[in-house]
Amino acid sequence: MGKNKYSRSFEIALSAISCAVSVVMLLVGFWSDILLASGYLFSTVALMVPLSKQFYRGGALAYLGTVILAIVMGAAAKFWDLVPFIMFFGLHPLLNALQLKFNVNKWLALAVKTVWFDFTLWVAYILIFGGVLGGSHSDNAFYEFINRYIYWFIFVGGTLIFFPYDYLIFKMQGTVNKLVYRIKK
Repeated sequence: MGKNKYSRSFEIALSAISCAVSVVMLLVGFWSDILLASGYLFSTVALMVPLSKQFYRGGALAYLGTVILAIVMGAAAKFWDLVPFIMFFGLHPLLNALQLKFNVNKWLALAVKTVWFDFTLWVAYILIFGGVLGGSHSDNAFYEFINRYIYWFIFVGGTLIFFPYDYLIFKMQGTVNKLVYRIKK
């Protein structure tokens, strides 16, 4: 089912709804530090909606709109918390959709995405934590151990976390596809 069967207004509406839900989810995550990861996740799922109808341009615009609106509506105060979403989590569903569209080798794509994810974790560590976890408690033995081996945690741990994460995001896209399919056949 190609996108030629859908009107331009349907693409715009689906992308706008995706953007609006994504912004709300991100802002809920920013207003409650405990929910930041959940905000990222639900925002990522919301950005899958236009991609479920192969609206790649709509997906890209929903991502851009999400970032801009989230910053304007309050995320600017904690901009560094938004960096991982800007660098990776918001773009990941779009890249997965393009990987499938252009039939990119899944192992090559997985390797590139894994390096991209690990790089995002490293940037987040530098920007959000200033390169030192634990802040004023960094001289604590636990934080000292973590900070000494942080690159192992980021690159090895990040890689091990990313494999199931990428798999689950593909599965979630399939679920979103099935739900959106029912909207307009």
